[in-house]
Amino acid sequence: RCHLLDLPWEDVLVPHILCYLPLQHLVSLQRVSKQFHSLIQVYLANCRTFDLSPIGPSIPKEAFCSMLKDNKVLHSLSLKTCSDWVTDKELLPVIGQNQHLQRVDMSGCVLLTRHSLVAVSLSCMHLQHLGLAHCEWVDSLSLRSLADHCGGLQSIDLTACRQLKDDAICYLAKKCLKLRSLSLAVNANVTDESVEEVAKNCRGLEQLDLTGCLRVRNQSIR
Repeated sequence: RCHLLDLPWEDVLVPHILCYLPLQHLVSLQRVSKQFHSLIQVYLANCRTFDLSPIGPSIPKEAFCSMLKDNKVLHSLSLKTCSDWVTDKELLPVIGQNQHLQRVDMSGCVLLTRHSLVAVSLSCMHLQHLGLAHCEWVDSLSLRSLADHCGGLQSIDLTACRQLKDDAICYLAKKCLKLRSLSLAVNANVTDESVEEVAKNCRGLEQLDLTGCLRVRNQSIR
């Protein structure tokens, strides 16, 4: 009689079965037996997408570190529901060993610092999509580092990143010419200068969110 674990792990179970299970089910499977725990670790070491949205608030930070300790092939990482616990200490090792990341969402992760953004900019040269909404720790220097190293960026959400002013936004616009989506919403520091620089440099822009940017006038939007 054939059992599930008798099937080839890396050729069958990982690419054709486990990839369809929600993360919370994989976490539960780990607790079934030592063999299942080993199987899930093999899967986690090879997964390209890691989205903690469904279980972020309830997962212990130690579990997060354990789950991704062997992964060096991530393309997409979402932490937007992990605001209560994720810090630089947990994130920096993951970023440092995953240089192929193309999409990172740190929206709402208020316990992180600028060091995480600098790490992303230095490690993730192929980054295309970045979520930083409500990350008020994002400052001009860390955004400039991102612009210098991630010129292929296509979308970035800077909603409510209230430390940022025109100089940083203009620098980003001059360096990241492939931007197609940009949110500067809920930032009273943003003025016409930023909007005009974005319009001049980011010719492929399709979405620009200026909700709550009270110093932007109709003239620059036209």
